[in-house]
Amino acid sequence: MALPPHDVADLGLAPAGVRRVEWAEHAMPVLRSIRERFDRERPLAGLRVAACMHVTAETANLLRALRAGGAEVALAASNPLSTQDDTAAALVAEYGVTVHARAGMDVATYDRNLVTVLEQRPHLLLDDGCDLVNTAHLRHPELLAETVGGCEQTTTGVIRLHRMSAEGALRLPMVAVNDTATKRMFDNRYGTGQSTIDGIMRATNALLSGRTMVVAGFGYCGRGLAERARGMGARVVVTEVDPVKALDAVMQGYTVLPMAEAARIGDVIVTVTGNRDVLRAEHIAELKDGAVLANSGHFDVEIDLPALEALAVEVRREVRPQADEYLLADGRRIVLLAEGRLVNLGAAEGHPAAVMDMSFAVQALTVEWLAARHADLSPGVLDVPVEIDTEVARLELAALGVHIDELTSEQVDYLGSWRA
Repeated sequence: MALPPHDVADLGLAPAGVRRVEWAEHAMPVLRSIRERFDRERPLAGLRVAACMHVTAETANLLRALRAGGAEVALAASNPLSTQDDTAAALVAEYGVTVHARAGMDVATYDRNLVTVLEQRPHLLLDDGCDLVNTAHLRHPELLAETVGGCEQTTTGVIRLHRMSAEGALRLPMVAVNDTATKRMFDNRYGTGQSTIDGIMRATNALLSGRTMVVAGFGYCGRGLAERARGMGARVVVTEVDPVKALDAVMQGYTVLPMAEAARIGDVIVTVTGNRDVLRAEHIAELKDGAVLANSGHFDVEIDLPALEALAVEVRREVRPQADEYLLADGRRIVLLAEGRLVNLGAAEGHPAAVMDMSFAVQALTVEWLAARHADLSPGVLDVPVEIDTEVARLELAALGVHIDELTSEQVDYLGSWRA
């Protein structure tokens, strides 16, 4: 069988990648059930899908489901540090997916790979951070001639899409997969919380108990991280710009401070905002000796890396795997994890497969919905249909062996009538 077009590190890694993908599949029963149905019904037959996503075993299982449904899939990596070269090889050699991704690739290669998958003339786009959509709209709009819609699965990406839509620049109906209840609950809160701690621990082997962790941003991801850090015995300080979220943090018992004050006391500082320059030069100047900096938001702009470089008199690369030490003029040492990129993917393996089961199940069903309904949709940012979110939650409960009550006919009537 001829292999699909690809640019991966080593096809010889495919057997190891298959083992990794199959291991993840065991924890993804909802997506597996969707793949089995897709294989029978072939709802995506004839569709071309271009994806910019983390090249991990969990992503591989989503793409297997789309392939089972009949889609042709081309994948580019959304983060050079998260790419698993063995998974990339398995996707090409075993699962028939076009893949252009290598661990550690430079920015120029990253950009070129985005264009390469767009050159497949996709019908649907799957994005993680809006880079694929952004590239198509700004640089290669001609490649969208046959594109009818897509999905975005991150907070940062959805923010970008809303700005594009407000300016009249968005040419496609894009579904905000990130904004579903199951995605925010499982992926953002539980997934980011656990996997960020995992990345910090792997990169530093530091004891969190008794240390002060600063969590910049108290959205769903920040809440999950704060909860898990407190559970490990850390003293948690939250920084925020949103009064409602700051009040929520206060009412949950966290100390809330401006970053200018929090930077002075933080042993570990993690940005989880989706914005840029959250930790700036004036904050870096206040950091403690040995302070650890990490980002679990999205792009590597949350920590002002040029400012950190400018303040350092020496940079000791990889004092531990995915940990760089910056020596300041006064002798203080600052440790940056995963080059300021996503620490949970750069220094660990990202979210547990059980978490991504929910997110990717929503994604798979949304792709099916787009394939069937795209002719009725207009350009803009759309919500995932409620019935998809509900169905994924139902399937997950069934997989867990959990049973819940159902409304009686009298209860349905009561809720549906204001005269009762």
